[in-house]
Amino acid sequence: MIRTTSPLPSTTSPLGRASWTGLAAIAPAVWGSTYIVTTHMLPEGHPLFAALMRSLPAGLIALLLVRRLPHGAWWWKSVVLGTLNIGAFFPLLFLAAEHLPGGVAATLGAIQPLVVALLAVAILREKLSTWRVAWGVIGVIGVGLVVIGPEAALSPIGILAGLGGATSVAVGIVLMKKWGRPEGVSALGFAGWQLTAAGGVLIVPALLFEGVPSRIDGDAVTGYLWLGLIGALLAYTLWFAGIARLPVAATAFLVLLSPLVAALLGSAIAGEAFTLFQLAGFVVALTAMVAGQLTPSRKKVHISS
Repeated sequence: MIRTTSPLPSTTSPLGRASWTGLAAIAPAVWGSTYIVTTHMLPEGHPLFAALMRSLPAGLIALLLVRRLPHGAWWWKSVVLGTLNIGAFFPLLFLAAEHLPGGVAATLGAIQPLVVALLAVAILREKLSTWRVAWGVIGVIGVGLVVIGPEAALSPIGILAGLGGATSVAVGIVLMKKWGRPEGVSALGFAGWQLTAAGGVLIVPALLFEGVPSRIDGDAVTGYLWLGLIGALLAYTLWFAGIARLPVAATAFLVLLSPLVAALLGSAIAGEAFTLFQLAGFVVALTAMVAGQLTPSRKKVHISS
């Protein structure tokens, strides 16, 4: 009997875990650039087309490099994971980026660790971690501090899109941990399957409802290349490799890097101003991200008679 799926192992070595955490953290840091690229380089009003350009070319490049296609149940699993992690997430991400300031839009992803912690109980049958749930709530408080800032321009559509994207990815992360990854398939190959599946899901609605933008200039081409090659191909390869070796709930906290990067880029490039009230929210989110990587030790209490 040939095993087609291997469980995703967790790295137990402190040095190994720290290294993989650092590599996995590159992905959400890169994703934080999505907002500034979308609002300053891409044609407006085409979130589905932008998502298609970010996923399908990158997925096909990955398939050409690894030369391995899904088999058996992994055809439909790749479609499910690709839709949750990318196909649904990308359009919602671009929609949020078009309707909200970068820092506000990215910070909405802070609900993801809390959703992952709860889904891990329901789907993976893990014990509820009060530590991570508590820090997940604190992360959401950080979101609130940023969103309700007096200088923040809020849009109901943007907020719903940001929350929906975070929830979609949270479900995808937990299902990846549950299903594992086929033996012999690299993180690059796994990313290629999902990116290509996402592109297949997006191509009809993108062309049917939006079509190709009437004008794609040099900035747009550069933006699409950055989002596809760096923001998708490289970032998802590192992200999936990290998920395979790190605790699922701890990995989810790394997405809190996105708002920090988005805020820095928004301030440096777009001149977006943030109040001290909002900056406090970013500090809270960063603290929650670091705390989410820790597992408090349980000390045994010995009672002598």
